[in-house]
Amino acid sequence: MKSRKPAAIAANILKYAVLLIGAFFTLLPFLWMISSSFKTPAEIIKIPPVLVPAELQWQNYVEAWTAAPFGRYLINTIIITVFTTVGVLVTSVLSAFAFSRLKFPGKDLVFSLFMATLMIPGEMLIITNFLTITKLHWIDTYQAMIVPWVSNVFYIYLLTQFFLQVPDALYLAAKVDKCSDLKFMLRIMVPMNKSAITTIAILNIIGSWNSFLWPLLVTNSQEMRVLSNGLIRFQTEAGTDYELIMAASCILVVPIILVFLFLRKYVLEGVAFNGVKG
Repeated sequence: MKSRKPAAIAANILKYAVLLIGAFFTLLPFLWMISSSFKTPAEIIKIPPVLVPAELQWQNYVEAWTAAPFGRYLINTIIITVFTTVGVLVTSVLSAFAFSRLKFPGKDLVFSLFMATLMIPGEMLIITNFLTITKLHWIDTYQAMIVPWVSNVFYIYLLTQFFLQVPDALYLAAKVDKCSDLKFMLRIMVPMNKSAITTIAILNIIGSWNSFLWPLLVTNSQEMRVLSNGLIRFQTEAGTDYELIMAASCILVVPIILVFLFLRKYVLEGVAFNGVKG
């Protein structure tokens, strides 16, 4: 027993050392971004690199915010994120319930076709989606940035697997009590899988908030751009204002970090959830 105790202590020390090293390298880019956002133009290109600026340049954030209509970009980003997330949750919950509980002709075939679309790279759909948006005359509109993303096959598949773990006995008992499918879904399925649904919401919020290429492709006016598109305003023929890009990136990242910190327990519950005990 005495020989095992030092070995266990050494194993724990090694484990935490590896975790700390991994955490450091994971946080290093983020810490570098924050540090660079407070540097002067000379400090940010200095060799060897300056880890901590001599004086915090708070005006970088003011210049970054006023260099582009970031207020308008923020409103656009919030609108797109909210509506796409609501759309994804509605389509995912309804589809997952249909695939997990309802019986209809061709269900397995339809589900297989859904899964087959996961093998198609998203880049291959950009041209098709763009042509569709153009024919609908939706260029430079909110619906062009929302409608194509109100459904996600991966989220439907993920939520279907969670719904399938709910015992059939609950569904059959509800039907005996003359409970409608909609009521059963809203009162039983959704509350029992709120962690998975919240995880889907967070993942979609992050994806919508950080979207760059599609909003840039389907918009022409600056008034319809989003926060991530504002980063290109700091790249000109005269050069790149790296310190302003870093300041704008911090403005872009902070809301997502706050959302994750506020809802992190639901994400962890969704990841750790292995089944429903009968």
